Amino acid sequence: MNETTGTFVVTHAEDDSAVVRDVETAQVHTLASNPGIEVHDVLEATVAPDPPLEVTWQVVDVDGRRSIELVDSDLEPTQHAKELAADADIGELIQEERAGTGEIHVFRLPEEDVEAAATDVLEDEETVARAARLEAVRVEVRRDVGGGVLSVRYLPD
Repeated sequence: MNETTGTFVVTHAEDDSAVVRDVETAQVHTLASNPGIEVHDVLEATVAPDPPLEVTWQVVDVDGRRSIELVDSDLEPTQHAKELAADADIGELIQEERAGTGEIHVFRLPEEDVEAAATDVLEDEETVARAARLEAVRVEVRRDVGGGVLSVRYLPD
């Protein structure tokens, strides 16, 4: 196997090992040591297999590191997000680029599903991977249960 350069999200971390996932390919790499990384860290890095068996990997170069903050906000979605949801069918996802960097995802849901959907978004590894791809450092989840609206804001620093 060859070394791989890309953007990796840390999905598991212990004192002596860690697991990283390539955000583009979803390939998982188990690291034989932990170079001081934590869950939800994002690395712009190069990893290489450990000889001779090439079962585990090591980080050989780090070009950048940041953490993704997941925020379960007590704020309601913005007026703009509510307007986007008003024109959507139940179950529909609307994605909109933010001015500059990041995206806003708005879901139109049955009222009884909003809380569960918010929990799913906050616990899903793909939320952090998507934030990494979008160069975001903060993911903010807002909800309007009565209106059936869930917004997920991928925000830059």
